Amino acid sequence: MKKVMTALLAAGALVALAACGSNSDDGGSGSSNEKVTLKFQSLAFQKTTVAATKKIVADWNAANPNIQVEYVQGSWDSVHDQLVTQFQGGTAPDIIHDESADITGFANQGFLADLSPYLSQETKDAVPQGVWDTVSSDGKTFAAPTLLQSYVVFGNAALLKQAGITATGDSLSWDDLAADAKKLTAGGKYGLGWGLKSPTATVLNLGMNFDAQFFEGSGRDAKAKIGDPELEVPKRINAMAYTDKSIDPTSLTQSGSDVLPGFFAGKYAMVVAGNYTAQQMVEQAPKGFQWEVLPPLKGTSTKQAANPQTLSAPAEGKHIEQSAKFIDYFMKAENLAAVGQGDWLIPTTQAARDAILKTTGGKDGWQQTLASGAELTKAPFQSVENYPKWKDQIATPALQEFLANKTDLATLGKKLNDGWGQVNQ
Repeated sequence: MKKVMTALLAAGALVALAACGSNSDDGGSGSSNEKVTLKFQSLAFQKTTVAATKKIVADWNAANPNIQVEYVQGSWDSVHDQLVTQFQGGTAPDIIHDESADITGFANQGFLADLSPYLSQETKDAVPQGVWDTVSSDGKTFAAPTLLQSYVVFGNAALLKQAGITATGDSLSWDDLAADAKKLTAGGKYGLGWGLKSPTATVLNLGMNFDAQFFEGSGRDAKAKIGDPELEVPKRINAMAYTDKSIDPTSLTQSGSDVLPGFFAGKYAMVVAGNYTAQQMVEQAPKGFQWEVLPPLKGTSTKQAANPQTLSAPAEGKHIEQSAKFIDYFMKAENLAAVGQGDWLIPTTQAARDAILKTTGGKDGWQQTLASGAELTKAPFQSVENYPKWKDQIATPALQEFLANKTDLATLGKKLNDGWGQVNQ
């Protein structure tokens, strides 16, 4: 999973963890004296994350002479196609780094091992059930979830202060976001810039703020469910852009990275983006520019969809138990904290989030970012087999048209609903 959390790639029902069984707490080599070497294909690409991951491997190898791990560099850009080839040829790595959305199809086709007999109770208890639900099916565990992302609001601290807006409390209501954006819009400058060139993932994730489902059922039997809750987020964004005129309409056609220069230049007082954007803020903001992360957005709740990075093992692997032992070790709080801080992503365990909070002191938006991960959970659309096709062929163009103010809300709803019937045949 890139920091942008690459869009849902594989179809099918996402799988949840019903972890059980036992494992040594210290990542020991277990009862077998067989000496093995495990290939770990990592997709880490930030220098800090690569270094943190390699340190985890080195520490493991030093403590486990009978189970050595070989670090292999992979790429988010090619991992799906690469795994297809590897599974078919029986050459998949012993430990697979990917994301929950992408492993669904592989799990459904029987390519991933059930890790539930091997993962420790400590690991099971450390991750919220809603996150486990994204990586399990029928009582089987196909992965351990490691890192998450959320969508947050970034604010220009100086402009917020000038307008008398304070980012306090446990949440920021959508009504307050709209009011603040309108208050901050003046003199050719906008209260909000929002890069929604690829809007579907954002709309469906934040739709959970209003209990949106979009689908009922799972797999190919799922039915579209498009009503008021599902249309609430696009309706509000459209209203801010064309009624309140507090969102720059041009920004809605841009990527998240494209709107940052405008944010740094003061054209936008706030932007909405993935929490990982904080790294770009730190690295690219002009000297003296002060920014902050506002509390998590809230409608009826602050829920968002979880699509965690994952660690899995191939079903045909010769060393599944040993692979699971390393995965268990990787899941320890200090390890997840190291890779999470390196990637500016949210660890799936509270202990790891607490470790990052302690290390960073909550600065650079970490306090609010980590808080935004508290209610990440499985979304209904994540159990739908033809979601990727619907997303690319139906939802994205329909949402782009609506956010360009070229169609009305009723037409958007009809296109989303009818389009499911077209692609799910």
